[in-house]
Amino acid sequence: MRRVAMYEAATLEEVWALIDRLAARSLVVDVEPLVALWDTDTATLDAGLDKTMARLESIPGRQSVLFATNSVRRPTALPGLAGARVGYRSSAVKPLRSKGYRELPRPGLVVGDQLATDGALAWRLGFGFVHYAPPRERVPAGPRLLMAFGELLRPLLFRPS
Repeated sequence: MRRVAMYEAATLEEVWALIDRLAARSLVVDVEPLVALWDTDTATLDAGLDKTMARLESIPGRQSVLFATNSVRRPTALPGLAGARVGYRSSAVKPLRSKGYRELPRPGLVVGDQLATDGALAWRLGFGFVHYAPPRERVPAGPRLLMAFGELLRPLLFRPS
């Protein structure tokens, strides 16, 4: 079984440094907690998307950015990004649904906090995985439980980079 590269990041600044360094043409970005924290309102999601897109403006070579969340939440509008196709997928059913991601330009990165969903999607696509691991005391119980399950997948799906 092939394994994909996994990069660890404990802070959002480390996430951005990895995205800058790895220079992927496509990014699949998990919404919670990278753009907006769990259980926040639409205004917080919109502000988080604006802030994320402003940061992505400085990254050369990106052709596609897709925000994906397994929740039903949606922004009021999706900001544009010069030189890149931008999309947003709610109710994404990561990692089970991968059809809509297969046309993304390569090389690609999935950026997220869950090995079992975001990481498994990266594995299915053959993309690298930037694993954002925020302090666990800030993570709700459901995602914290999924994190524990995801640790079982680490040696099967990922190789350290």
